[in-house]
Order: sequence, then structure tokens, then C-alpha cells
Amino acid sequence: MKLKPLEDRVVIESKELEEKSVGGIIIPDTAKEKPQIGEVIAVGTDEDLKKMVKVGDRVLYGKYGGTEVEIENKKYLIISKSDLLAIIK
Repeated sequence: MKLKPLEDRVVIESKELEEKSVGGIIIPDTAKEKPQIGEVIAVGTDEDLKKMVKVGDRVLYGKYGGTEVEIENKKYLIISKSDLLAIIK
């Protein structure tokens, strides 16, 4: 299944890493902060947005922006252009 965002939205796949404390204790997902770096999976139809980002770009996005969805056991985030903060090169 493919996601095709509308207008000025972008689909991002967050890169979540399992974290351990110094003592070797695994930190549960509920105690971790949401990652703010992800890879662009799909770009909406907005022409300005298409000039800014493309599929495969790594981006930094706002901490509380977007809507999280799960499709085929993968978590994606659909965010607005205004929630994109930077492109990581």
C-alpha cells in the first residue's frame, strides 16, 4: 500500500532506535521522546513543497507536529510543510 499525501503534506518514516541507559536498562517507548529526524517517503502536490524536499531526504521536524499512522506494521508521520524545520545533508 502506498501513501500519497495531499496539498502541502509530507509522509515521513521516523528512525526509532532502541535506547539503553548507562546501566544497560532498556528504556520503554513510553518514556522516550519522539524522534525528530526522519526520511521523506512521499511528498504532496504543492509545487513549493516539491521544490523544497524530495523522497529520500532526511529532515528535522517539529516535536509535536503531524499525525502518526501505522500501515503494514510500519509507523509513518504525516506532517504539514510548516512543521518541517530543516533538511539534513
